Amino acid sequence: RSPSPQGFLYAAPVREQGNIYKPNNKMMADELGEKPVRDAHTKEIDLVDRDPKHLNDDVVKIDFEDVIAEPEGTHSFDGIWKASFTTFTVTKYWFYRLLSAIFGIPMALIWGIYFAILSFLHIWAVVPCIRSYLIEIQCISRVYSICIHTFCDPLFEAIGKMFSSIRATVRKEI
Repeated sequence: RSPSPQGFLYAAPVREQGNIYKPNNKMMADELGEKPVRDAHTKEIDLVDRDPKHLNDDVVKIDFEDVIAEPEGTHSFDGIWKASFTTFTVTKYWFYRLLSAIFGIPMALIWGIYFAILSFLHIWAVVPCIRSYLIEIQCISRVYSICIHTFCDPLFEAIGKMFSSIRATVRKEI
C-alpha cells in the first residue's frame, strides 16, 4: 500500500455521496426513495465534516512529529523510525475509535442530560430571577435617583461654585 500525499499509510476515508441522512447526490436520493421530511427534534448530521465549528482545532491535532522528534545528529535506524511512526499513528487512530465505541454513547447521554439540566435551569430559574430582580430594583432605583437629585445635586453645585472662584498661578523662580 502506498502512502498518502501527507505521508500517512492510511488516508482518512472521504465520503463523496454526502450525509447518509441527507445525500447531496440527487441520483442517490432518488434510489433511496428519500422525501424531504423535517424532524423538529433532530438536525441533519454531516459525516464528512464532524467539527464544522472548529471546536477542537487547537486541541487534538497531534501528529507523530508533535510528540516525538529526533534532533540532528541523534537518529535511530530508519526502519525503527518508520515503524514507530506507523505504530503511533495506527494506535492513536484505533484506540480513539475503540474508546469512542465504548464511551461515546454513555458520554453523549451524560452531556445531553447535563445540557438539558443547564438549559432547564437557565430558562426556568436564572432568566426569571434576573427579570424579577430588574423589575424590583427599578422601583428602588427611582427612589435613589430622586434622593440623589434632591440632596446631592444642590450640595455639589454649591461646592462647585465655591471652588470655581479659586485661581492658581504657577511661577518658576530661578
